Amino acid sequence: MQQDYVLQDGDFRKIANLVMEKTGIVLSEKKRAFIHGRLGRRLRILGLEDFSQYCRLLESRAGEDERHMLINAVTTNHTSFFREEHHFDYLTKTVLPTIAAPYGNKPGRLRIWSAGCSTGEEPHTLAMMLREFRPSLADWDAKILATDLDTNVVSHAATGLYDADRLETIPAAYRKRYVTVEDDGRFRINDEVRSLISFAPLNLLEKWPMSGPFDVIFCRNVVIYFDKPTQRTLFDRYAELLRPDGWLFIGHSESLLNVTNRFSLVGRTIYRRTS
Repeated sequence: MQQDYVLQDGDFRKIANLVMEKTGIVLSEKKRAFIHGRLGRRLRILGLEDFSQYCRLLESRAGEDERHMLINAVTTNHTSFFREEHHFDYLTKTVLPTIAAPYGNKPGRLRIWSAGCSTGEEPHTLAMMLREFRPSLADWDAKILATDLDTNVVSHAATGLYDADRLETIPAAYRKRYVTVEDDGRFRINDEVRSLISFAPLNLLEKWPMSGPFDVIFCRNVVIYFDKPTQRTLFDRYAELLRPDGWLFIGHSESLLNVTNRFSLVGRTIYRRTS
């Protein structure tokens, strides 16, 4: 018989405080049922009797692996190829030509960071757009960094493998050029796209190993889970890592208004770093 765990107020607060401390994500009371469902599975897997026992494990020296599992369990990963398509239109029509113009016919340099890349649809879309803009990138030093807090989704993203329903938002011409069918019926993003991307796990609240400068940062639908001080700190760090006139793309429900003055609005949820 499956055990019905009860998430007491004190245990929920302990879990919420730990998640806030480690990730910056705010778990409000309305997230309680979500947390109960996600972590109830962890309790069953671990053979624990209740959430109090689970909290003691999280707080113990032996609980480091489970703290990582907790982070993976509470993060949400809703994404799709070409999501918020106006961002990619702006990228190809405005951003990439602006970056390429000073180089003329000479080799150029391009750095894009997909922060909070989830299962990889966003960075793979970005790589397709780069290939479309400049089919031969052999003479360019072009790289996309894709990071996420959830180690499981980063591992999945790096494979470039997707079920058929995930590809519905990719234009047919792009599917023909950049996607192949595997023997098991799944689809894999081609190497010419994947070769532009480096995937890595990264906690945005911790020290970043890269020094930049980046030309473009995509951080979409990530900070909606953060409180205002955490948002301000993160966006100011992005500003430091971007080139002086670099671009920042954020999610459709997000805004930098009353958060930071390091950016100016240049399009719908598109910002440019100010000096």
